Formats: sequence, structure tokens, C-alpha cells
Amino acid sequence: MVFLAQFFGALFGALAIILGAFGAHALKKIFNEDQIKSFETGVKYQMYHALLLLILGFNLKLETSLEQTMIYSIIIGVFLFSFSIYGLCISSAKGKPLKFLGPITPLGGLFLVLGWGLLLYSFL
Repeated sequence: MVFLAQFFGALFGALAIILGAFGAHALKKIFNEDQIKSFETGVKYQMYHALLLLILGFNLKLETSLEQTMIYSIIIGVFLFSFSIYGLCISSAKGKPLKFLGPITPLGGLFLVLGWGLLLYSFL
């Protein structure tokens, strides 16, 4: 489980840098201001949680079911939250919005909140 947290922390961190640069340069030409802000939100949340996964992976043994559920929640949350935002922004900019992604973003946010809530619970 430690490997999983560290692996996804590093993967999400690297992808946040790549997608942030891609958004700032290549996509800036096709995005409107709201799409740029939304895309940046996805990148920021992805990076925040990449760092969280790395911190948890290096500081906890992640052996309990609570800790494992916390890690899975964060990984799933980042994927659903950030990547649905990327899909919404890119598809909207191309004039073919993938509306089914709209409800996925808050679901991802719910998983992120669950991960943070489980972290808080683990301290109590």
C-alpha cells in the first residue's frame, strides 16, 4: 500500500506539471477564461493531492483498513475530480461538451473529502 501511495503521488505530480504546462501554452489558445480557470483548478487539486499521497506514503505504514481506504479514496477522487474537469474543458473548447462528465466532478470531490475525513479520523 505504501508503494501505491508513493507511485500515484509521483504519477499525479508529474502529470500535474505536464498538464499545467500544456494548459498554459497549447490550450490557452483555444480556451476561454473560464475554461482556463477550471483547468487550472483541476491541476492545482491534482498537485495538492499528489503531495498528500507522497507525504502519507513516506510517513505512514498504511496497514490498517482505514488508512488503505483513505489512500484509495484520494486516488479515486483525484482521477474523477481532476480528469473530469480536463475532459469537460477540452470537449467544451472543441464545441462538443461531454455533459456526462459534469456529475463526475462532484463525485470525485466527495471521494477527496472522504480521504481527508478519514485522515482526520485517524488522528482522533
